[in-house]
Amino acid sequence: MKLADPLNCSVAATLEIIGEGWTLLIIREAFLGTRRFADFQHHLGIARNILSDRLKKLTRHGILKRAPIGPGAKRHDYRLTEKGRELLPLLVALTQWGDRWINPDSAPLTMIDRRDGKPIRPLRIQAADGRPLTLHDLALAPGPGATEATRTRLKTLRDEH
Repeated sequence: MKLADPLNCSVAATLEIIGEGWTLLIIREAFLGTRRFADFQHHLGIARNILSDRLKKLTRHGILKRAPIGPGAKRHDYRLTEKGRELLPLLVALTQWGDRWINPDSAPLTMIDRRDGKPIRPLRIQAADGRPLTLHDLALAPGPGATEATRTRLKTLRDEH
């Protein structure tokens, strides 16, 4: 299902690939080191057909790669690609948001720095010079892929504020 998006923005395009709940949980499992179909199924309790569909989609979009488990092996596993590994900030942000707003007194996991064992800092949006930014500090400008509809919508937003 293609999302109707008059802004033609990257959020909608990304959600087309990873916006379904099972898909994000599969990606989370891959970050936890899960590689084999049966292990994804076991850890998630997901139906085989849904898991198969989501793994194919993630592979087709280059987020996971399928690799034989050994030379000449018929079985294979799934590994995060560079594109997939770059989803880490998204998973950290979702986890931190959930810990703050859904499980404030009972976070199920704590993300720690492997080197010193201390919890990681909350993710923050920063300016190029490192200053922390809030929603009120941000503005939108047409990017290189902006359509005329996107440019019109952004102009309307600027005119309203």
